[in-house]
Amino acid sequence: MTRRLTEPRIVVATHNAGKLAEIRALLAPFGTEVVSAAELGLPEPEETEQTFIGNARIKAHAAARAAGLPALADDSGIAIDGLDGAPGVHTADWAETPAGRDFVLAMTRAWEALEAAKAPEPRTARFLSTLVLAWPDGHDEVFEGVLEGRCVWPMRGAEGHGYDPMFQPDGYETTLGEIGFAEKNRISHRARALSKLVEACLAPA
Repeated sequence: MTRRLTEPRIVVATHNAGKLAEIRALLAPFGTEVVSAAELGLPEPEETEQTFIGNARIKAHAAARAAGLPALADDSGIAIDGLDGAPGVHTADWAETPAGRDFVLAMTRAWEALEAAKAPEPRTARFLSTLVLAWPDGHDEVFEGVLEGRCVWPMRGAEGHGYDPMFQPDGYETTLGEIGFAEKNRISHRARALSKLVEACLAPA
């Protein structure tokens, strides 16, 4: 049986401000107080798994144990068909530089790889999100969301974060980088995963 979230406060196991803002906005209607791992000064555990669920579990359980509170972790990324599903779990790694993460560099790398592979149009892709809600006693619940679309070039839009400016969701003529915050939170892969979490763990029984 799915465990209900009855505690009034949870930790979001992230140091990513964009991801935190999305999750905080999506949980706001339920009166759940959200504090981030960064705000609590918790370290970021090493993500050693090769799956989204594996890495989300690492982050959620580490934060739950350290804070003594339920913790929600997201592991997400973009899987590009023309690159055999890459970057996938390495989505953020493609942005790493000695000076920090550079997603313009990551998007350029992805597009250049598609060009080198002569990938046919439409260059289909999907954003994937796996949420793990963990409790200090080791229990967890897992929820997944998918947003289908295609890669486009040049990058468009300054909204969102990560690879949003090169991703055009199915049914839209705009990229996630051009869609406003509220609309993105309605359709995103993370919103879809979180809606499942809300229905299972937060919505009135």
